[in-house]
Amino acid sequence: MFKKNLTMAVAILLVPAFVFANESSNKNSTEHEHSYQEKQGHQEKHDDHEHHEHSDNNIEKIQVSASRLGRIVTESATRTEIINGEEIQEKALMRPGNISMLVAETGGVRVQTTSPTLGSANIRLQGLYGRYTQLLSDGLPLYGGQTASIGLLQIPPTDLANVEIIKGSASSLYGGSALGGVINLISRTPADAYEGEVLINATSKNGQDVTSYFASPLTDDLSGSVTAGVHHQEKQDLDDDGWIDMAGYERGSVRPRLYWQGDDGANLYLTMGAMKEEREGGTLGNATLPDGSTFAQTQSTLRTDLGFIYDKPVGDVMNINVRGSGMNQDHEHEFGAVLEDDNHQSYLIESSLSGYSDKTAWLVGVALQSEKFDSDTFSEFNYSYQVPGLFSQLDYEASDDVSMSLSARTDWHSEYGTQVSPRISLLYSPENWTVRGAYGQGFFAPSPFIEDIDEAGLSHLAPLENITEEQASTASIDVSYALGSVETSMTLFTSEIENVTELENINDIDKAFGKQVRIVNAEGKSKINGAELLLRYRWRNIKFTGSYLYTDATKENDIGTGRIPLALTPTHSAGLVVMWEEHGSHLLGFEAYYTGTQRLENNPYRQQSDPYWHLGLLGQITIGKISLFVNAENLLNVRQTKEESLLLPEQAASGRWTTDIWSKNDGFTVNAGLRFQFGG
Repeated sequence: MFKKNLTMAVAILLVPAFVFANESSNKNSTEHEHSYQEKQGHQEKHDDHEHHEHSDNNIEKIQVSASRLGRIVTESATRTEIINGEEIQEKALMRPGNISMLVAETGGVRVQTTSPTLGSANIRLQGLYGRYTQLLSDGLPLYGGQTASIGLLQIPPTDLANVEIIKGSASSLYGGSALGGVINLISRTPADAYEGEVLINATSKNGQDVTSYFASPLTDDLSGSVTAGVHHQEKQDLDDDGWIDMAGYERGSVRPRLYWQGDDGANLYLTMGAMKEEREGGTLGNATLPDGSTFAQTQSTLRTDLGFIYDKPVGDVMNINVRGSGMNQDHEHEFGAVLEDDNHQSYLIESSLSGYSDKTAWLVGVALQSEKFDSDTFSEFNYSYQVPGLFSQLDYEASDDVSMSLSARTDWHSEYGTQVSPRISLLYSPENWTVRGAYGQGFFAPSPFIEDIDEAGLSHLAPLENITEEQASTASIDVSYALGSVETSMTLFTSEIENVTELENINDIDKAFGKQVRIVNAEGKSKINGAELLLRYRWRNIKFTGSYLYTDATKENDIGTGRIPLALTPTHSAGLVVMWEEHGSHLLGFEAYYTGTQRLENNPYRQQSDPYWHLGLLGQITIGKISLFVNAENLLNVRQTKEESLLLPEQAASGRWTTDIWSKNDGFTVNAGLRFQFGG
């Protein structure tokens, strides 16, 4: 009852707040903030898809779009963490084919493998389930409203300028798919002259990548870019047991973008993308499983998408924004003798009006989201969700040191009814200190595609019945201090999740219709409490970054008599990165990441994992516009299959043949290559 009352109170509060903001903006005309924002004499051009690369020394000038109103990162009450262009370029040398390493080495972010056979993974923010993380491209859900786990491994970092991360419920900003937070991938904007780059990479595990980015002005008011890549990985059986430990794949992708700017301040952004991949895992050659059978596991993916953002000033202080996207993804799966053929579709159309004054910034909008799944093989799982929504946001600057942000969203879900999601954020920033607090609520619409199904498919799963929406409340307090070359921060966070969907074995009586597992809402609540610590120090051309994450994540046990830790959630993890870089000359980096013990489920070999270290070295030499790089990952050659087999002694009720991945599974790997830059 308390949550419902708070939700209604915030929603009611925003209505008069918008009226006040609108009246205030009419009295205090300032320059349109989506085009220009002025702070202490500094003015910087910005729109929803335009960002610039920044060094750590001026990161405070980066404007973020994930918080909807395009605020400068240090002045936004909504905490948005930035992975800047410099870090992206470094991580692109380590893993040119996808963004998994880019986000995995951010504090409070964990990339969790969901299918050991195919290597698919999702992103967990502050211990929350990966299916709650909304992955966006320039603010658009181009990879689907509920991003498939494999999608993380199909996005190259080549064309990224920044990455914005909001942790905790962001349903008030982006709907039910953002229950755990938002990761917004911001693309590079074409400069005033032609520029481009080609990166060629090869690994010691017989993997190859070729990625390219080219951008150029086309006319006085039109520019464009195109990103393309081809990727290959040979399948690997590292422990010689006949089971593929590293899936093999062939992938190609292309994404053109167009940027138009009119004389009246209007902006139009258009993008489309296509990706084709063939991925193969399971038994190798004539090898067999413990029951004597062979088990090939493959996935063929064809994804196409398109999106647009139109932004135009209305008068002196208001702005209208219209955006939309569509995604179509065809899958052909093979799980042993079972073939699954399905299609995912996702659509968004959204319009918002925003305005600004000396003290306030406001936004109100409407949206229609659509999610559709159509299986030719198991039609009983087909669904089509239509979700119209109304959202609003108010940012208010009470003084030079205090500001707040209120946002609320109401969604009318065709399957799960009316859902109201509020969020409040507060900022206090005296001198070199920054203190933020946030509280939010949200929901997630269940689907058959929880983490356990990634590995096994739908053949053993009973149709969904009597499932309710998953709901969560999240809160955090963040304290940061910056002085000269030193930056440090501490974040305390907590979450409570109700109605978590999980897999349950079906008893013998119900197995008559041929299914062995079903998805149910878990009893009780999952609770996650924790703390993040971060320290950055720059000495001349050397940058030190240290981080620590403590996570206390528990759920009620199956018999309801106590609480147990959430599986695959380490209590302690930490990292240290040392990077020595002289731009245009050389780069040398060392990284060390520690992962503590984790509780394991359905693992016949152990109930708790071992802690482990991941060490890496990166070197790059630049001569003119050509860079040569070498990167060594997992120097200690940590590999889970050194401890025990990845294979189960017998097939699980869900249909899977593997344990969960709790450690590294690729061993020591070296990659090296060349980066060629053109123009610019």
